[in-house]
Amino acid sequence: MTYPNSQDTLEVIKKLVSIPSPSGNTSEVIGFVEKFLAEYNVETKRNRKGGLIATIQGKNQKNHRMLTAHVDTLGAIVKEIKPSGRLKLDLIGGFKYNSIEGEYCEIETSSGKKITGTILMHQTTVHVYKNAGTAERNQENMEVRIDEKVHTADEIRLLGIEVGDFVSFDPRVQVLPNGYIKSRHLDDKASVGILLQLMKQIQTDKIELPYTTHFLISNNEEIGYGGNSNITPETVEYLAVDMGAMGDGQSTDEYTVSICVKDASGPYHYAFRKKLVELANANKIGYKLDIYPFYGSDASAAIRSGHDIIHGLIGPGIDSSHAYERTHISSIENTTKLLYHYVQSEMVEYK
Repeated sequence: MTYPNSQDTLEVIKKLVSIPSPSGNTSEVIGFVEKFLAEYNVETKRNRKGGLIATIQGKNQKNHRMLTAHVDTLGAIVKEIKPSGRLKLDLIGGFKYNSIEGEYCEIETSSGKKITGTILMHQTTVHVYKNAGTAERNQENMEVRIDEKVHTADEIRLLGIEVGDFVSFDPRVQVLPNGYIKSRHLDDKASVGILLQLMKQIQTDKIELPYTTHFLISNNEEIGYGGNSNITPETVEYLAVDMGAMGDGQSTDEYTVSICVKDASGPYHYAFRKKLVELANANKIGYKLDIYPFYGSDASAAIRSGHDIIHGLIGPGIDSSHAYERTHISSIENTTKLLYHYVQSEMVEYK
């Protein structure tokens, strides 16, 4: 038995987070995933929403499994070009303005031109603004300073920037010698990297899966509907692979795989959760059970859409979600191991 190489997984994750992909503008990163899987002869197709569905045939083609991870990230969109030559933003995804203060960003125009900038408070200069520290971090007070010689809205438009252009945040990814990886967008590109390496291993080792298994790389999860379609009628088990949330009162950490019991959508399927715990215990995989109070996944989106499926949620523990995130190679490894054993296991009788 050979698990996917965790160092290779970290390298894939590093590449993924370095490709801008705010929800609504994900074609480049989907193309990267498509090309990666083509090298290992994994059958793929794009859905109309722009997501990617990879399928590996199994012994049983009557009952299917689906695993999903999302490649779309938090980001922003140009809301207004200010008379000063700076930009006002509208956020994409559920996060707060304070988490992006001082961040480098990139604006992509409709023609494909990319222009850099920095997200700042209008009242940043402490030598001028008495309320620099106390002013609210919100849409009215925060703006993008463009790295060009511009002072008016007309000069901004001459660069090709217009309302509706996508804005992505610099991931600032670092892979450290002691096993930590810190970056924006580990939610959920860490999980995408894990699934890519898992599919590579299945193909390389010619592992015959017990059931036909689909891998949905969704691209609208951060706005609520990434994994709610393209689920075959034969799909019985649907497993979302997404970050485990950390904080006060949470058991999730950066070193184990987090198995979600309940999130804002309600409890995940009890028998499915127990099956995942049994697999972890049987294979000496470090795990934590947890509840994420302000969270929804592709699996919960699928349930809300009316699909008659068994749904579950696992993933690596990620610190400081929706900000500058961090996890450890141990969490990547434990998540990988659980998935490796899960896709080769038998389905449970659900009654």
